[in-house]
Amino acid sequence: MRPFLILVLLSLFVAQTGFAGTTPFVALVTLDEAVRNVMQQGQNKVLATRTETIAGKRVYIIKVLTPKGRIQHIKIDAQSGRTIR
Repeated sequence: MRPFLILVLLSLFVAQTGFAGTTPFVALVTLDEAVRNVMQQGQNKVLATRTETIAGKRVYIIKVLTPKGRIQHIKIDAQSGRTIR
């Protein structure tokens, strides 16, 4: 029993030190919320979505078809929900 306990404690220690110095990403705006906001801005039809990390920030990229028939890629900051130009 004692070797098992030592192994568990050691694995917890290694897991903790493996993440030292890293900041976990927390999205304040979900992808679904970002898509809803883009659709409310106009009569845009959402064609595709993807999530990327740009300059250390999580960004939602939403591909839309505008009412005029043009395709646009709208970038939304996942933390603030603001459009990135």
